Amino acid sequence: MSYRCTISVCNLIALVILASCSSSDGASAKKSVDEIFEAGKKSFDDGNYLDAQAQFDVIKLQYPASQYADDAQYYTAEINFERGEFIMAAFNYNQVRRSYPSSEYVRESMFKAAQCYEKIALPADRDQENTRKAIQAYTDFQSLFVRDSLSLEAAKHIRDLRDRLAERFWLVADHYLLTLSRKATLIQLDAIIDEYPDTKWLEPALVKKIELLVELKKTDDARAAIATYRRLIKQPQQQTVVDAIERGL
Repeated sequence: MSYRCTISVCNLIALVILASCSSSDGASAKKSVDEIFEAGKKSFDDGNYLDAQAQFDVIKLQYPASQYADDAQYYTAEINFERGEFIMAAFNYNQVRRSYPSSEYVRESMFKAAQCYEKIALPADRDQENTRKAIQAYTDFQSLFVRDSLSLEAAKHIRDLRDRLAERFWLVADHYLLTLSRKATLIQLDAIIDEYPDTKWLEPALVKKIELLVELKKTDDARAAIATYRRLIKQPQQQTVVDAIERGL
């Protein structure tokens, strides 16, 4: 065999080896993302959130088009949730829907995002931004999963949160009442009656409005408010009070 032929054979062998290595690297990469996710999931299940987060970050950064990308995003949010990092959890749950709208995790992510806002919502006497965000998030869930069993639960959460918004108006009304600002009080009570008729604060607001109108000697307005009370309140708790006021008009 000539020297030239020997070189050709060597080159051929080298090409075969390179091709083999290339194929092996591809298989290794696919196996690698499987292993990374399995390691991350095991760490998550074991409560080792720091290691789990590291594994999921690798998937999100290095394998954003892999089959585990939405899993990594969802479990990142789950880690935030378990740690009580509800602002970050809400952000990462929302990212599941934005980045992976066809993911199996969209349903639970939307519901849990709403739960996050509810968990950080403040009492009625403080800012209600997150209360409103929670209501909107639960409403969005209901609109997308109309027949889902969680829609009924979402409706209950919405009622409770709307009670909190109505309570804020009630507290402001109470403040104005203490300062003898009756007209300002009536404005707050009307806000409850007009905007939150589905809350537990409707009856107290109507009764207080009737009492104030009587004090202000606005008899016709008081009678109209009594008519509204009888029309809207299906299971009255203060009917005897309203009846007594009406007899005195």
